[in-house]
Amino acid sequence: MKVQNAKPFLKWAGGKGQLLEEFETRFPLEVREGLVDTYVEPFVGGGAVYFYINNNYTFDECHIFDVNEELVLAYNVVKNDVEELIELLKDMETAYLRLDPEKRQELFYEIRNRFNEFKTSIQWQKYSKAWVQRAADLIFLNKTCFNGLFRVNSKGEFNVPFGRYKNPKILHKEVLQSDSVLLENTSIHLGDFSTCAQYVDGSTFVYFDPPYRPLNQTSSFTSYSKDGFGDDDQRRLAEFFHTLDSKGAKLMLSNSDPKNEDPADHFFEDLYSDYHIDRVSARRAINCNGERRGEINELIITNYKTGRNDLPVF
Repeated sequence: MKVQNAKPFLKWAGGKGQLLEEFETRFPLEVREGLVDTYVEPFVGGGAVYFYINNNYTFDECHIFDVNEELVLAYNVVKNDVEELIELLKDMETAYLRLDPEKRQELFYEIRNRFNEFKTSIQWQKYSKAWVQRAADLIFLNKTCFNGLFRVNSKGEFNVPFGRYKNPKILHKEVLQSDSVLLENTSIHLGDFSTCAQYVDGSTFVYFDPPYRPLNQTSSFTSYSKDGFGDDDQRRLAEFFHTLDSKGAKLMLSNSDPKNEDPADHFFEDLYSDYHIDRVSARRAINCNGERRGEINELIITNYKTGRNDLPVF
């Protein structure tokens, strides 16, 4: 059943909304024909691809994973307690919008401090009603902080400053309700990408959206969790991609294209030399230098032919 308004309920750096059309042309034929039972996404992030594909194609079950415990908590709340979450956000939005800019800033830092203070008291492996307030706080901070970022320090504390928006929309009721419906067939997991292996077999489609490899030292933005994702992790992921390929699963992976900065950088060509690599144009979404938010290439790597895989690789 297709639902309206299904899309990410959080603004998430690296979101793939702009690339959905490119992905659509590259989804496996078996997905289009309803021959794939399970969809797995080991780095769900904001969920643009998950919400799109689960809304447009039929799967018996889906499994989404992330190492960011706040994100996993929020997905669970949207799935299990969406109406209570909506009521909390409605009250928070009403209270916030009636304040003057100075008082809004005070409220923002009050909620941010509460969010960080109670982090140690959350039982991440056991769902409870305390999760609902935390998810509401996360969504509030996401909608009112600077540039809608999610960033944490080495202690795992949210540290994005106040954003001066005139009338931010904190509650998106229809989006949350639609997302909750789609999550009914979905298991939500906290864990490293490798933990998805037990759910993957020959009738599975897996989409990988790992933290992108930085194009240069200034473009690195990997603080969505307190742990980074370096080249050794990219190599480990490529090995895991090969492992799942041997199971007969259909696999798609996206990443940055090092050749945007260095035409001689063959990092991903070397890692995925046995697979199909396409280059697609994307707009840089996060960069402190506005002049460097132009079109760049990104990579889409698959272990199957898509009809677009006859494009030359440079």
